[in-house]
Amino acid sequence: QFLLPYVLLFSKDIVWHSESNNVLINVDRGLTGSLGGGGWSPESTDRSPWLQVDLQDRMEVTAVATQGRHGSTDWVSAYMLLYSDTGRMWKQYMLEDNRIVGNVNPDSVVHHKLSQSIRTRFLRFVPLEWSPSGRVGLRVAVYGCAYRSYVADFDGRSSLLYRFNQKSMSTVKDVISLRFKSRQAEGVLLHGEGQRGDYITLELHRGRLALHLNLDDSRVRSSSARMVVTLGSLLDDLHWHSVLIERFNKQVNFTLDRHTQHFRTKGDGDSLEVDYELSFGGIPLPGKPGTFIRRNFHGCMENLYYNGVNVIDLAKRRKPQIYSGNVTFSCSEPQLVAATFQSSSSSFLSLPAPAQILEGFSVRLQFRTWNPDGLLLSSPLISGQEPRYLILQISSGRLHLTHQTSAHGLKSLISSQRVNDGLWHSVSLNARGLQIIMTLDSEPASTIQLKSYLEPKDKHYFGGCTISQNDSSCLNPTMAFQGCVRLILVNNQPVDLLSVQQGHLGSYNQLQFDLCGIRDRCLYNFCEHGSRCSQTWSSFSCDCTGTGYSGATCHNSLYEASCEHYRLAGSTSGYFSIDLDGSGPLDPIQVYCNITGNKVWTVVRHNSSNAVRVRGSTLQKPYVGWFNYSASFEQLKALVSLSEHCEQRIAYHCRRSRLFNPWDGTPLSWWVDRRGEKRTYWGGIQPGVQQCSCGLEENCADMNYFCNCDADRVENDTGILSYKEHLPVREIVIGDTYRLGSEAMYVVGPLQCSGDKFLWNAVSFYQAASYLQFPALQVELSLHVSFYFKTASPSGVFVENMGIEDFIRVELSSPSTVTFSFNVGDGPVVLTLKSPVPLNDRQWHWVQAERNVKEACLQVDQLPLRIIETPPDRHLRLQLGSQLFVGGTATKQRGFLGCIRAFNMNGVNFDLEERAKVTPGVSSGCAGHCSSSAGLCHNRGKCIEKSSGYMCDCTNSAYGGPSCTEEVSMSFERGASVTYIFQEPFSVIQNRSAAVLSVPSQYSKTRDNVALSFQTTQSPAMLLTVNTLSQQYVAIILARNGSLQIWYQLHKEKRPDVFIPILSSLADGRLHRVQIHKQSLTCMLFFFQTGSDVLDDEVAHAGSKGFIGCFSSVQYNHVAPLKAALLNRGSSLVSIRGHLLESNCGALADLSTSVSRLEEVGKDNEHHEDDSQPDSAVIGGVVTAAVFSTLCVLAVMTRFLYQHRQAQRTARLQEKEHQRSLEAAYRAEFHLHNSMRDSMQEYYI
Repeated sequence: QFLLPYVLLFSKDIVWHSESNNVLINVDRGLTGSLGGGGWSPESTDRSPWLQVDLQDRMEVTAVATQGRHGSTDWVSAYMLLYSDTGRMWKQYMLEDNRIVGNVNPDSVVHHKLSQSIRTRFLRFVPLEWSPSGRVGLRVAVYGCAYRSYVADFDGRSSLLYRFNQKSMSTVKDVISLRFKSRQAEGVLLHGEGQRGDYITLELHRGRLALHLNLDDSRVRSSSARMVVTLGSLLDDLHWHSVLIERFNKQVNFTLDRHTQHFRTKGDGDSLEVDYELSFGGIPLPGKPGTFIRRNFHGCMENLYYNGVNVIDLAKRRKPQIYSGNVTFSCSEPQLVAATFQSSSSSFLSLPAPAQILEGFSVRLQFRTWNPDGLLLSSPLISGQEPRYLILQISSGRLHLTHQTSAHGLKSLISSQRVNDGLWHSVSLNARGLQIIMTLDSEPASTIQLKSYLEPKDKHYFGGCTISQNDSSCLNPTMAFQGCVRLILVNNQPVDLLSVQQGHLGSYNQLQFDLCGIRDRCLYNFCEHGSRCSQTWSSFSCDCTGTGYSGATCHNSLYEASCEHYRLAGSTSGYFSIDLDGSGPLDPIQVYCNITGNKVWTVVRHNSSNAVRVRGSTLQKPYVGWFNYSASFEQLKALVSLSEHCEQRIAYHCRRSRLFNPWDGTPLSWWVDRRGEKRTYWGGIQPGVQQCSCGLEENCADMNYFCNCDADRVENDTGILSYKEHLPVREIVIGDTYRLGSEAMYVVGPLQCSGDKFLWNAVSFYQAASYLQFPALQVELSLHVSFYFKTASPSGVFVENMGIEDFIRVELSSPSTVTFSFNVGDGPVVLTLKSPVPLNDRQWHWVQAERNVKEACLQVDQLPLRIIETPPDRHLRLQLGSQLFVGGTATKQRGFLGCIRAFNMNGVNFDLEERAKVTPGVSSGCAGHCSSSAGLCHNRGKCIEKSSGYMCDCTNSAYGGPSCTEEVSMSFERGASVTYIFQEPFSVIQNRSAAVLSVPSQYSKTRDNVALSFQTTQSPAMLLTVNTLSQQYVAIILARNGSLQIWYQLHKEKRPDVFIPILSSLADGRLHRVQIHKQSLTCMLFFFQTGSDVLDDEVAHAGSKGFIGCFSSVQYNHVAPLKAALLNRGSSLVSIRGHLLESNCGALADLSTSVSRLEEVGKDNEHHEDDSQPDSAVIGGVVTAAVFSTLCVLAVMTRFLYQHRQAQRTARLQEKEHQRSLEAAYRAEFHLHNSMRDSMQEYYI
């Protein structure tokens, strides 16, 4: 590159030559001095200063350099660079933040190398920021080289035809390159086709460049084989754009400017066959088959090459293979001046109204915008006492013309087409006589009928109104217009926008002249996972509907990563969508999660689950069965990789159908793995052994063979395929069913996987200077990191990646604060989330941090999401280093002490444990899953440590499932009962002497808890009763009116007491829950005794009716009687009478949404007993008309408290408080919501 000579033009039209003026940077002095001192500074009255460079001819500019004004305090610290071929219709050299960094002092030189060279004649330097202690001061230099161009001008009716030497041209490789600039949004640039159906068309359609390509020789299949690939937008901007098409067989690279799309063509063909000719600029014969657009190209092309042939050069030299129809070889430049309205609140252009013509006026203009609302024209009209206006505005994307008067109201017209699509639209208004006629593009004209003639006042307002609120000469019912306007004509007189810019005509605010600054923010779509992008002038948004993702750019998956996550959420078996790579490129898939106990199977089914019979196959013409799974093989590969174990059952039933040739062992049948490779081992055998499971177990039907079917009789070989790298089965091939009586039948089961290798992939950092180091991922535009941590340390860095200036960091900055900080080039941004409770509590906490081009967010556990939006037109790309640090920093300061697990970034799971094996100060695993994650197991379930994770022992819980949260329910028919005999801790149960039983136990300060749920429509009904040999009892019943009553008699000589916590009926078919919590100083032993003679008549009547309905999750201290009845029917402790069925009434209640009718009751119920006899709380086992015998019932019920589940926690409900704290910890651990049982009524007694 060379320093280019130029002529300077300042914003006040003063011309200088670079060879003789003092604004040229002095190269000979090392870019540090000046020729004679000085430099350029604009006049203080110049509203829009700029420095323009004329290179005298089109050059290829590769770099620019700036310097401040010599001997002063003046310099430019940031500037915008514009370029143009003609000195009109400027285009901005685009950077992420629309500005180039300049100088910080007057003498140093700052070079800026252009990321992509500019081919132009004119450059314009527009100062944006300058010296805080001085003013604008500038010296410039431009670097580049000469540029040679072959140009052709197409007028919309012309074309170039390149004719082949032979009848047709068939190619397997093509390279086509050209540059173009277009005056219109439609037009064919290139077209060629063959008689057998091949074609290629490059066209502009709605300002976008589309490549249509078909290599299929069959016209019948052409519709399915044709490819349409679209690039670019707003390409009718009268600026040059570069196109490159490279094809080899089916592989195509399609490049527009700097952006390339790679794709493969469809169909069977590899070659492109074109007959006779290629046409450029249009299709010369209208109606030819295979065409996609009818309008020819209107604009200029240059440097047009087809497979190395310079087509324009051949046309200029009038070579016979080129036909040029009405094509000229210099590019005509339309003298158009556009203005950009920059602000949606303050931009406006005010023009004086010209002289009236024939009792009317006309306005015409062209505009383009993305905004759905904005004012185009507000014209105040001459009237009597009442103001009148003619308003042209965009409302909800459509054009509205309104004639507004106070006396006659509104009359309006609305266009049928939307105009906020970024394309140029032409609108004209004509007021003639008593009509206003509006014409939009090619739509039919619309008319407003008037009652009087329109006569404008002295001004027309375009785009908006003046800022003054007292100016009644302009009315704007909407926001100001943001967009581009050109070709304004008022009364058929063109408006000179350059005169406006120079202050000679009208007035304006927040306008840029001689350029259209519109950008397509959806062009290179930042919306992920197939979401839809929409935009306004200054921003874009993503519609995530139907994608399975959420967030500003649809980056975050709505689904869990595995069935294991759903299990930990308390879900039961069913179909779920899982997203194996989270925010990665793989789509979610639907699987069946078979959740049984602590084992979870992820089941992926295929299209051939039934048995298939095969006959008549040979090795030459074998039978091939394909399996189409409900997921792609990329998704299946990810599932297998994520899982700890995978398997697939394969069964081969045979009648004289062998698997291997008995003479030489040649496979006669086999299966194909997911990579398409042939596998000859069968179920129960590992790879490398050509056998079946019976061969390994040495129990084949014929010991001379290693498979049952090789015995050549009716047998079967069935087993499990469990080598993960080969699963799932893709095909099965059978080649030995051709003999007489030969037949085979196969069944291939679904793919089943268990375990999640990364959910509990954890490491412990025990040295502050230690960290794990990983290669950094590509996170320029989108970063998403999530992990769990637990620590006792007050601070520490979780993850960090540093660039030269840019960085990302997530850290625990204080015991209760997590911080996410980053720098994308605009200075550090810090998001802080403070927890109301300490986070260094040795419990697992979940962190998620995300940064994209729209926003950054931070979340910890279930705390509210912290979000900060990214300002528009700032740096977008994170420029980070090649190394990612987990658990510390490169400087080995502020290291993290504690555990991190399940670390995921942009859908990639990091194997922390493997890296920890070779890293000092870090160990694999993290001890104490249970101790640090209280609440993982609910309802008295016990957490048990495992090598990777934990399990819940629900033996002493009334609930089941992996987290002891699944209801255990039984349905009782009339006459059914369960009796449970408590053995421990009272060994005297075997001695039934009344004397022994009447002796107070040595146990003191006992605590008892009872909980049960019931659902019934029967009343009266017996829920619970407890009897002692001393004729004491406690009974919980539903009375005749369905109300809940608790009866207890502690002294046989006194009448029993009754407590009624609620008067309304509970026999309503809903699930109700009763909990009794009791603490007493004495314990009395008693034993169940049949007979109702000791019971009150009301209780006896309820007992005689028994119970018909459902009981669920019955708990008495550490014993779950109902669960024991289901699981231990042969036990001597459990006695079952009548017909009982396992039910799901408790689980069904979780799905309902009924609202509780109950109100909190918390009144003390004081009972006056004998002073020598303390109050006693009465509890018992359950269920139905028969009762559980118990050995110990304490003697007082001090308080009965009934309360709805949603009531506030009270100090008296310590047990409930503890349970809720466990549930909160559980949610924090797994970032999952447990379903609330809104339909259940609960009572705490």
